[in-house]
Amino acid sequence: MNVPKGRLIAIGGAEDKGTDLELGVIHRSNLNFFELGILRRIAAEAGDSEARIEVITTASSSPKEVAHNYIAAFQKIGCNNVAHIPIRDREDAHDEEYIERVKNAKVVMLSGGNQYRLTSTFGGTQFLHTMLRRYQEEDFILVGTSAGAMAMSGTMIYEGNSGRAHLKGEVKITTGLGFSKDVIFDSHFDKRGRFARLAQAVSANPSNLGIGLGEDTGMIIKQGNHIEAIGSGMVVIIDGHHIRHSNIADIPEGNPLSIENLVVHFMSSGDRFNIQQRRFEAKQVEVKVED
Repeated sequence: MNVPKGRLIAIGGAEDKGTDLELGVIHRSNLNFFELGILRRIAAEAGDSEARIEVITTASSSPKEVAHNYIAAFQKIGCNNVAHIPIRDREDAHDEEYIERVKNAKVVMLSGGNQYRLTSTFGGTQFLHTMLRRYQEEDFILVGTSAGAMAMSGTMIYEGNSGRAHLKGEVKITTGLGFSKDVIFDSHFDKRGRFARLAQAVSANPSNLGIGLGEDTGMIIKQGNHIEAIGSGMVVIIDGHHIRHSNIADIPEGNPLSIENLVVHFMSSGDRFNIQQRRFEAKQVEVKVED
């Protein structure tokens, strides 16, 4: 098995871009996560303020506005070489200029929106092949937020009502972009109550690890295997390897699921997880002893 030389950064959506957030949309701790959090971590992983960052807003219904927001946010933290690749359809994805720009980028960021737009636009194109090759062979960083994160896996959730996700058939799954074959991402995880949605996806595909990403929260995968949680919220890992019983193959559509021994982990910033070994590695916390 080839070990990818690149890195994946998957974000649950609504990451702090340094703007004034509407009260109550995201509850933060006292730390300044714009300074210490996800976008600054992306910049640090890139390693150079002049590193080329290309923002792709294909998934978004407001591509120009979203691109402007990300470019402005990255510029606030000192990234001076950020641009927008405005791909809207498969014809754009075959544009040689855009392919060349991806070849020269250190970081490519897929915005949120509709993950189905990403797979239907990029599937089978030279543009996607170029990104996959670079991820495997080079020190290349692919970032996805919300729909952009969900599309990065080999198996992708594209639809599923949270209130009915405990019923067979209510969660729709298709093929993703294929950067990680071993995981299924879900975004806005705790905010939108998507635990049952991801649990159903994992029960149907127990070889895959479910990764639920909270808002303003994400994770980095290095060498295709080593996960580190980042950001202000929680990453939920759902592991189906040890399922002893599941009725999903036998019940009719619309019936409730029955699953035994689904393993769940909660991760916060700095916690790590080994995908192949299914091993959780907690961040060491300093305990202050009062005099």
